[in-house]
Amino acid sequence: MKFGKVEHPENIDFKLPKTHPDTVKLLNEQGDKGGFKDVRIGCAKWNRKDLKNFYPRGTKDELSYYSSQFNSIEFNGSFYRMYQEEQFKKWYEKADDDFKFFPKVPRLISHLKRLNETEELTDDFVKNLLQLKEKLGTVFLQMPENFAPKFLERLDNFFAHWPKEIPLSAEVRHANWYADETITNEFYDVLKKRNVAHIITDTAGRRDLIHMRLSNPTAFIRYNGANHSSDYTRLDDWLDRLEEWQKEGLENVYFFVHQNIEEASPLLSAYFIEKFNKRFKTDIQIPKTLK
Repeated sequence: MKFGKVEHPENIDFKLPKTHPDTVKLLNEQGDKGGFKDVRIGCAKWNRKDLKNFYPRGTKDELSYYSSQFNSIEFNGSFYRMYQEEQFKKWYEKADDDFKFFPKVPRLISHLKRLNETEELTDDFVKNLLQLKEKLGTVFLQMPENFAPKFLERLDNFFAHWPKEIPLSAEVRHANWYADETITNEFYDVLKKRNVAHIITDTAGRRDLIHMRLSNPTAFIRYNGANHSSDYTRLDDWLDRLEEWQKEGLENVYFFVHQNIEEASPLLSAYFIEKFNKRFKTDIQIPKTLK
């Protein structure tokens, strides 16, 4: 994940912003203070080329092994092509029973057609996704950096067309979405109305995307480490923030680790899972990592 990469991460202030007041209000109104309902922590890729030193020698199937170690994947592969039903069936069969995929909406829909007249394409994508059955997690829509707030109606129309039974999340990257409070509020209202999770992207070069404003009781966090010692202390800060939100009613945590050099992602993920288990008394499997 090269997005937000900087040459000198040691010069970045990685302190998390304060929780937005609307997050507390929303969690108190919609959340459940009885504890987390679903927690998924994983990487963004499963292929051996990127996750060097993760797979034991002799591993025959990368997805089968990955899903034996992690409970989820932020599946970016679906962004690059429209996979057919048969392929999703194969992935379903290979993955462990408790595993979940979090697929990305294809760029044909989000980046090339820019949500313009994409209903038929979206229906095809959803039809194919359904082959993942109970292993389908929250789908995420990522819009390009040049997708400006003037296109808010397109987002709303896409959300309205999206089937309500499949959880959806969204990430916008044009700086103006968060530069003007009126625009931000309009976007936030649409997310809440459509029950779409507001993705938080934590990356060095785009600190404006750490908005700390949830639109439903789900925290979908795309964490981009900088291959720097600060990566671990930043994860510690996230544990503090998630504990704060849990007390207010946060129900679901979807936390996916990226790295500019991806081979470090399993190490960071294992660290985070171990700390998460201790903090929240969970028993998420800690993946084996080869150092």
